[in-house]
Amino acid sequence: MKERLLEEIRKVGDLVASDLAGVENIRIAYLGKKGLLNDLFAEFKTVPGESKKEIGLLLNDLKNTVQSKIEALKEGLEGSVVEASVKDDLTKPSSLLELGSRHPLSVVRNEIIEIFSRIGFTVQEGPEIEDDWHVFSALNFPPEHPARDMQDTFFVETREDGNNAVLRTHTSSVQVRTMEREKPPIRIIAPGRVFRNEAISARAHCIFHQVEGLYIDKGVSFADLKQNLLYFAKEMFGESTQIRLRPSYFPFTEPSAEMDISCNLCGGKGCNICKGTGWLEIMGCGMVDPNVLEASNIDSKVYSGFAFGMGIERIAMLKYQVKDLRLYFENDLRFLEQFSSAY
Repeated sequence: MKERLLEEIRKVGDLVASDLAGVENIRIAYLGKKGLLNDLFAEFKTVPGESKKEIGLLLNDLKNTVQSKIEALKEGLEGSVVEASVKDDLTKPSSLLELGSRHPLSVVRNEIIEIFSRIGFTVQEGPEIEDDWHVFSALNFPPEHPARDMQDTFFVETREDGNNAVLRTHTSSVQVRTMEREKPPIRIIAPGRVFRNEAISARAHCIFHQVEGLYIDKGVSFADLKQNLLYFAKEMFGESTQIRLRPSYFPFTEPSAEMDISCNLCGGKGCNICKGTGWLEIMGCGMVDPNVLEASNIDSKVYSGFAFGMGIERIAMLKYQVKDLRLYFENDLRFLEQFSSAY
């Protein structure tokens, strides 16, 4: 019986079929109720005890070989049928490919860049790991200034000279590098990722994205700042959008302001999104402090300028009514697929 089983295993390897009906005939011949394997298992009962283990292994090997061969023949024939159908009908449409989508933060970032590029702003970028000078000191943050406590910083390296290496807390560092490198007039925006040591929640994250703007030239006034930001607000949120500027404080601007936009959901009447005020805060801004200009060797008696900064997540949350900041970082396809037509 051993020799017969070895011969049958060899024969299975040579089996061929020209169609699925032929594969079915092979299955019946080997695995059907009256098939070869049923006969062999019946004959196995007469095998002497000392040979049962060896013969049993060969029987199982034959069964597994037959099943694998049948599956292989089926797959080959089904693939040939599909290929033949495509060749026979060249007008048949192909399978639709699922398209990816831009991340909502990328969509909003690109839209902000596009709006400001229309009025002459160019994009500048800088390193995410910065030194204390570009993040703080050049922006009018003296070593013991209490304003440093406004931003919880990730320190990468502490140096004896005090010029510590840090993860930038804002993209204002790009503005400093631009002022050091270029002469006025300067008109730039600096989009990028920033880091602050904050607890992650629906309203805060240790990583987020900013776009900061800077315009320096002769005779730049607060009225110029207001007109530029009003233009941005109307382009981003709609022509009916209004803005208001409230006095505030930032070490690198004087005077400083927070900018609000009229709530586009309630039309300024008050709702749960604007907490009944009719206004939504979107950015900080102000006239560049003369000390900041002088720190970058720009004569503050000749030149003046304005600066502004906004969080991309904040703009995206208002634009798309997203209530949980964490959704932007979790890469949940159910969330991201909603923005496939946003660009």
